[in-house]
Amino acid sequence: MPTYQQPFWGYEIDLPEEWIHRTLVETEGFARHPEALAPQYEGPFLGHLLIRVEWNPTRQDIQPLWSQHITRLATMLAAKKIGSAPWRMAGGQGYEAEILLPKISGKRLWVGLLSYDRSLLHFLVTHRIEERDGIEPVFTQMISSLRFVDQVSGIPHNQDGVPLPPGYASVDPASILTDLQDVAQWQAYQGQVKLDALQAFYWRELRNRGFVMAEYIPFSSTSELGFARIVFSKKERAYTLGILPSTQEPTNGVIVIKSNP
Repeated sequence: MPTYQQPFWGYEIDLPEEWIHRTLVETEGFARHPEALAPQYEGPFLGHLLIRVEWNPTRQDIQPLWSQHITRLATMLAAKKIGSAPWRMAGGQGYEAEILLPKISGKRLWVGLLSYDRSLLHFLVTHRIEERDGIEPVFTQMISSLRFVDQVSGIPHNQDGVPLPPGYASVDPASILTDLQDVAQWQAYQGQVKLDALQAFYWRELRNRGFVMAEYIPFSSTSELGFARIVFSKKERAYTLGILPSTQEPTNGVIVIKSNP
């Protein structure tokens, strides 16, 4: 059975042999037929699963977050929420609900919100009502296979063993931080990954690779700091890592790493 592993958020999910995966901006989509993941598709074999993750750096209580989420979704769909219930999966906890759509839609919609460590996983399953008996057990099996990994496979690292996000390339630190006085102590990397996903990546990968984290200040667009900062060490060597908004795309992050002698 194929397994999809999300390298930044650190979860895995098993797929049926004939199913496909597509990344849709910040959402991972899974379906038997690719057409089902098109936004306006209303044809046969509509069933699909969507998973989106957001960063919850301060570990906000999930109950009010769920209430806001389900109310907003029900309002947007002109639907009623039914069967909302506590939900536990893969060491996380949250809530699930079936959304009662207008009968004219002919579709069933299930949503879930799962809190795990500092991550919030949003799940959405939709399919045609007449397909329920055949496809619902498939979705149940897929979601039940969810698991969180300590270390994602195939992660590169720099010469000090500090993990680097897949797809990130080394650049001149002075091109990111223009006021550097000690350029030799700095490294910088650019790519196209969202700020939240990069914070999740380093929160997991540093600790699980033997680094001791002394400080983590999350990114906030309203803070004076203006970037995420992580101070960590290993074998008496200390490092400072910054995750900054990209000048090309502010929702993406660039990475700077300082080695402190």
